[in-house]
Amino acid sequence: MREGKGKQGIKAQETRRRIIEAAGALFVEQGYGATKLQEVADRAGVAVQTIYFVFRNKPALLKELVDVAIAGDDEPVPTMQRPWFAEVTSAPTAESALAALVSATRRTLERVAAINEMVRAATATNPEIRDLWPDQADPRYTVLSTAAKSLTQKPGARPAIPAEEAADILYAVLSPELFLILTRDRAWPPAKWEQWAYDTLGSQLLAAKGP
Repeated sequence: MREGKGKQGIKAQETRRRIIEAAGALFVEQGYGATKLQEVADRAGVAVQTIYFVFRNKPALLKELVDVAIAGDDEPVPTMQRPWFAEVTSAPTAESALAALVSATRRTLERVAAINEMVRAATATNPEIRDLWPDQADPRYTVLSTAAKSLTQKPGARPAIPAEEAADILYAVLSPELFLILTRDRAWPPAKWEQWAYDTLGSQLLAAKGP
């Protein structure tokens, strides 16, 4: 019985993943408002009733899509409890912490930058979406602010740079908007963006190296 339930659970998880992937592709291609759930169902290879059963409605599907894109999986683990963030905060030097942060941010932005842009556009014309993210502190800034506090206290950090200023710099350079400008609009490979972001942030946040 356990084996059967296990297979059923795996099948349900795979169905959920297909629906989320289909929704992400269509919402970005066509826009949230223009995409019908029947189109999502067709692309995912499921009945539209399955989407309603699993996610209840279209806004809930969008919320799940964003959460999974940010995390990289559907595990209920907060960002600041994930291994990559521990790698940033436990790094022995500011240089290694910055490298870990930029690398992890690149992976996240490759998943979420276009979705973030789509959500911004959708929110303007679909008021119900605003209720998915009630007014609160920006979670991206919260994560980067915590990373900045850790980084500025490590050996190799630029002397006397306030953690708040470091957080603002990280927030700007590692933004989804700037990532899309360079990787999509200007066709930079993500690896080139990662090196540029590290070099740019390093010039602002790391101590200057001697000759």
